[in-house]
Amino acid sequence: MVFNIGSQQGGVVNNVAGNQSVHGGQSAVFTTGGQDVRGLVRRLRESIERTALPPAIEPEVRAELDSLEAEVAGPEPDREAVAGRLGRITRLLSSAGALVTAGTALIGPLGALAGWLGALGQPILRAIGG
Repeated sequence: MVFNIGSQQGGVVNNVAGNQSVHGGQSAVFTTGGQDVRGLVRRLRESIERTALPPAIEPEVRAELDSLEAEVAGPEPDREAVAGRLGRITRLLSSAGALVTAGTALIGPLGALAGWLGALGQPILRAIGG
């Protein structure tokens, strides 16, 4: 049997020719391409700072970024809090058209952070077309 798979991303991916039995479950830790979460948040901030934001949303985006950075600074960030802040940032950027104009510069770090969030990041991935 031949598998032709372009790309996969997930917690656990099994490609099996035939039968597979799993005893005791499977688990995985999502990594962000070797980058730590704090680095991804820094990358997101840098991308946002290079993007012209409407004055009406810029202070709110910056406040959410500040809170997001504070949240991921600890040893065990609260993923629900991160998801909430990242969701608000994504909605603000989307409403301003920034996701379309900035493209992958914003979508890359948003997607990587959403991937780190696992199931909590699914709404963000849908919002950015991931």
